[in-house]
Amino acid sequence: MDLSGYLLAWRTTALPDREVIDALVHPAHAGPSSALAAALADWPGGHYWSDEPDGRHLVLTRPIGRRRRDAWAVHLLLLAATLFTTTFVGAVLLGAIPFDPNPLALLLGTYPFPRDFIHAWAKGLPFSAPLLAILLCHELGHYVTARRYQLDVSLPFFIPAPVVPWSIGTMGAFIRLRTVVSDRRQLLDVGVAGPIAGLLVALPALVVGFALSHPAAGPASLHGMVLGLDDGQAVLGDSLLTFALRHLVRGSAPALVLHPVAFAGWLGVFVTMLNLLPISQLDGGHILYSAVPRWHRRTALGFWALIVALGVYWRGWLLWGVLVLLLSPAGAGRASAAAAVAPRARMDCAHSFPHHVHADTFSTLKAGERPWKAGEGGRAPSPFPRPLPAFPR
Repeated sequence: MDLSGYLLAWRTTALPDREVIDALVHPAHAGPSSALAAALADWPGGHYWSDEPDGRHLVLTRPIGRRRRDAWAVHLLLLAATLFTTTFVGAVLLGAIPFDPNPLALLLGTYPFPRDFIHAWAKGLPFSAPLLAILLCHELGHYVTARRYQLDVSLPFFIPAPVVPWSIGTMGAFIRLRTVVSDRRQLLDVGVAGPIAGLLVALPALVVGFALSHPAAGPASLHGMVLGLDDGQAVLGDSLLTFALRHLVRGSAPALVLHPVAFAGWLGVFVTMLNLLPISQLDGGHILYSAVPRWHRRTALGFWALIVALGVYWRGWLLWGVLVLLLSPAGAGRASAAAAVAPRARMDCAHSFPHHVHADTFSTLKAGERPWKAGEGGRAPSPFPRPLPAFPR
């Protein structure tokens, strides 16, 4: 396919799974022109536009070789195991399955199961179904966006947590990015897509759950969202979002005993907001680096120090701080700082911050990739019939 007539210059990067061509488009075709649009319709891969100081760029991607096959049996087995453990926790919260204070009872086979276990276990589905839907949609947001950019990415891996009922039955989910991200535009779009997709399920679950919840009958001093437990009640923290939705759906009720669907929605909102902290390999860290890389290190360090300081009030923050350190390998790859992020993308980044515990590790293309012309170094052949001068970047 000859696209050279529409371009002024290009550079090509050959990656293990795909070829990426960053091309400077001729001003006459930067619209794009109808001729270039027709040619792009036949391109055997993906493409997107990027407005940069030297003109309008067209980034073309096409796959090389065969994409790795996913082990569907492993993914389905982990999903089934996570469905079992989260539903088990939901049934314990509802009292359908008795509470056992031994966190290893389920693993050791000593848990006091009720006689009609299947029926009792199934009562936990109103909790597990929306929770897994939130986690699944979060990961699919990353997955679908990554595939749009022709990135080699795995299906979601769910992580069951059989230490029940001292957990929510899962440690979240993650996907494996088995290639490198070639610019910050891709890093931003892949990073922000997960939290947005997860919230699109978590917010309706929260609204429906609030409608199914009932006012608390406890003392008048009880306020906020209350989770019923075997030996009493636990008050959950409020955010501006949950506070507004609770008052919109249930009016001025001082305390609300949450339905399992509401608890699942609350968890979805809570862990999404944690995941948007601009630190390390969390989604928020990827979003911040892709939008304003110069601020990334100092901002991440400041937020990490704030998390540790908050550990005085809740020890869970200390655990979160340790996890962040473990997810921060030295010398992690970065997307090229030369790849600009469009103003609209920066707006998407700003809107995402005001909104499962997982961290998808993105290995990104380092700055300083050498421009390459056709026939050089034994790499894959260029899609253009004649070499063009590489533009300075």
